[in-house]
Amino acid sequence: MLPVVFFSGGSVGVPIRVLLKMKGLELACLLLIIVPQVVLGTHDVYIVTMEGEPVVSYRGGVEGFPATAIDLDEDMDITSEAVTSYSLHLRRYHDKLLDSLLVEGTYEKLYSYHHLINGFAVHMSPLQAEFLRKAPGVKHVERDMKIQKLTTHTPQFLGLPTGVWPTGGGFDRAGEDVVIGFVDSGIYSQHPSFSAHKTDPYGPVPRFKGKCEMDPVTKRSFCNGKIVGAQHFAKAAIAAGAFNPDVDFASPLDGDGHGSHTAAIAAGNNGIPVRMHGHEFGKASGMAPRARIAVYKVLYRLFGGYVSDVVAAIDQAVQDGVDILNLSVGPNSPPTATRTTFLNPFDAALLSAVKAGVFVAQAAGNGGPFPKTLVSFSPWITTVAAGVDDRRYKNHLVLGNGKLLPGLGVSPATHDNKSFSLISAADALLGSSATKYSALDCQRPELLNKRKVQGKILLCGYSFNYISGTASIKKVSQTARSLGAAGFVVAVENSYPGTKFDPVPVSMPGILITDVSRTKDLIDYYNSSTIRDWAGRATNFHATVGIADGLAPTLYNSAPQVALFSSRGPDVKDFSFQDADVLKPDILAPGNLIWAAWAPNGTDEANYAGEGFAMVSGTSMAAPHIAGIAALIKQKNPKWSPSAIKSALMTTSNTLDKGSHPLRAQQYSESEIMTLTRATPFDYGSGAVNPKAALDPGLVLDATHQDYITFLCSIPDVEHSEVSNITGSACNSNSKMQRPYDLNIPSITISQLRGTQTVKRTVTSVAVETETYTIMTRMSPEIALEVSPPALTVLPGSSRDITVTLTARSVTGTYSFGEITMKGDRGHLVRIPVVAMGFKID
Repeated sequence: MLPVVFFSGGSVGVPIRVLLKMKGLELACLLLIIVPQVVLGTHDVYIVTMEGEPVVSYRGGVEGFPATAIDLDEDMDITSEAVTSYSLHLRRYHDKLLDSLLVEGTYEKLYSYHHLINGFAVHMSPLQAEFLRKAPGVKHVERDMKIQKLTTHTPQFLGLPTGVWPTGGGFDRAGEDVVIGFVDSGIYSQHPSFSAHKTDPYGPVPRFKGKCEMDPVTKRSFCNGKIVGAQHFAKAAIAAGAFNPDVDFASPLDGDGHGSHTAAIAAGNNGIPVRMHGHEFGKASGMAPRARIAVYKVLYRLFGGYVSDVVAAIDQAVQDGVDILNLSVGPNSPPTATRTTFLNPFDAALLSAVKAGVFVAQAAGNGGPFPKTLVSFSPWITTVAAGVDDRRYKNHLVLGNGKLLPGLGVSPATHDNKSFSLISAADALLGSSATKYSALDCQRPELLNKRKVQGKILLCGYSFNYISGTASIKKVSQTARSLGAAGFVVAVENSYPGTKFDPVPVSMPGILITDVSRTKDLIDYYNSSTIRDWAGRATNFHATVGIADGLAPTLYNSAPQVALFSSRGPDVKDFSFQDADVLKPDILAPGNLIWAAWAPNGTDEANYAGEGFAMVSGTSMAAPHIAGIAALIKQKNPKWSPSAIKSALMTTSNTLDKGSHPLRAQQYSESEIMTLTRATPFDYGSGAVNPKAALDPGLVLDATHQDYITFLCSIPDVEHSEVSNITGSACNSNSKMQRPYDLNIPSITISQLRGTQTVKRTVTSVAVETETYTIMTRMSPEIALEVSPPALTVLPGSSRDITVTLTARSVTGTYSFGEITMKGDRGHLVRIPVVAMGFKID
């Protein structure tokens, strides 16, 4: 008798027969499935990887289907008979497998992945997933997981207009014909940062094969020459019941603001005036202003996104022919279904993208300043930390008693720089009914007495509503203006650990006092200067304040700094947060208070609702800086591999700020006050990006796809079959002899240094002339660091090995930091950071 399996919960079910063909035998199981509405509730999205090579790796072997894999320096023709027929073969195989195992109507296949990985995404029950795991040809089944956003002046700060753009023909040619793919929240295509130039129009990019969706409302294409591809991916979100087409837009339209902002940072047009509230804050430009933009929308307003949609977008982007991928998204936590963080469908797809010649930049995460908070793990990805550049917006409040209180406010000064009477929102309430609402944060003007407020400066409180996003400084400004106030002050009375206070551009005099002790000074002054009657009602307001002009930024030499929110290393190799032998983050780029394009209907930042520009912070803003700079390197060196581009960025980065002092990182003190400490590679990776030097690095440390597979195979406790199942590539016989830190990347990290270890690095000359390099080392005294040979001469295009020896002198339980410096006699300077922790020999 066949077993009967019941799903828990729900209403009366309907019995159906599911046939499973396993090893030539038919196995029948009678299942009791709940009604369709409940079935959907018990289903999840799963990502399944299959035996057999995807298009980018297939070198033949299946009868009737010629090889599709190409060498890195060749362009794949995705319209060729070989590619299209093999892609169709894989899709049909996926469909045939599902049809043979599961009953029609009980599952939904969402995507077939065939370009970067061989597999598919399917919406099915956990029991069906278990059946699928045991089916012939199935390598790995993993439940889908959510992703999150990892939420000008920077071209000048990075030296692009004078040091980089001229080498590529000027700003009007910088990034020409390089295509950057943005896996994000879409784009507001009508923004001037993305317009097609009428005087210097964009020509076609014949090798790029991306699609352009139509706006379902306007019936116009999202593409215009500058934007060459625009698609959205939401099948997993729809299957999960998270997608609301009325709110999330079933199109590439950016309903959030995040995607437009990141695209403009990397590739926005040059010289776009940033105007807000009648003031111009400068001219905006992307890092590579002539690069093309391809949009792959996977992030939505209310819920973020899903990995299976992201994998589909990445697969499509590489198939379309992007050169660079920018990922300002990441998982909520390290993957749990694999033995190591590096082995999951998301990172496996990116590994195949790198194999196909696509450079990948990903935001490090916004979990700082705490250690092990990174959400970007793998060595083939360039993980970008966020820095604070040299531009700071500050302001101050002048009290009638002569005190100056520092604060934040990108606003004009009070009229004629005069002082005005101050009135607290608590003293301007209209009737007792106002106590039902949170009136003191000044979000609802109808709760306040206009006659009392008019002509005065309104004092408002800072509540948790600001942190949750239900209150905003912009709304305070609107409230104050509607009441006829001369300005406003928002004062923080209670500390909110971890809260990041940013200056907000407003149309009238306004300031945010963030220091609790300064707020006490302000309130004490107000209370001592306000006359009250016997019932405590304010009758006369003698406290006066003036707000200074905060529209102009101040430039500092102590820049860059590592931003407080930027996620920190060390990298982790598994869900138990064991340290990995990989340095992360890789590099530091501007990510704090970045001006760039915004979607007017964007909801990501309440302070910029309805605006065309926004000044936003996050490693999401840092990653597109690197994506854009990588496009400039790709333009100059079109045959360079992604690992060569990454090496050029890392080995030429700076560890000193503009004042020639060691980089510092924003941190919390024991009293939870922000302070500055000397930064380490776990804060900034190799250092702050130096675009001019990265265009001409002298030497690069290159790594092949097989090198990355060997790295995966060398990780302790990782089964070789797991590597093969997820990546589709087998471990070779040499893998057992390798260690993770043998991977030829431009950093060396040994999380457990026992005794003496020797590591090799191979450098390749990309210079036009022979150059001799003198090699020097610097290391904390707990670790001895030696390199041989002490000098080497490298011919153009040739490679040389260096041998690095590390010895643990003492065991401290903490990491030691140092670097290898290679100084060339023709001006090149190559730096390789070294990180190690000494352990006792067992």
